[in-house]
Amino acid sequence: MVVSIRELRRAVESRHGGTATWVTKLPVKDVFEGKTVWEGTVHIFNLEGNAKASRAYAWSSSEEGSEKRRFFAVLHLGDVRSPLDAVRAAYVAEHPN
Repeated sequence: MVVSIRELRRAVESRHGGTATWVTKLPVKDVFEGKTVWEGTVHIFNLEGNAKASRAYAWSSSEEGSEKRRFFAVLHLGDVRSPLDAVRAAYVAEHPN
C-alpha cells in the first residue's frame, strides 16, 4: 500500500506540532545480527515551529495481521541523526529492554 506524503506530513505535524515540509525520501535497511529487521522508505521533512527540532523522519508500516497502517514520526534530535537512527529509536521506544 502506498502512503501519501500528505499522510506522512500529517503524522509529523500531529505528533510534534509545527509545519512540516517534505524534503526527500531514502531507502533504509536495518540489519541486526545478520538479519533484516526492517526495510522500507523513510521520508525526511523540514519542521518549522517545533521548539526542539527543525527536521523529522516519517514512515508507515503495515500492522501485523491487519490491513491497517501504523505511522511513525521521529524528530532529528539527540542520538537521532539519520533515517536509520530514527527507525532504530522507534523500535527501541516500542520494545524497551
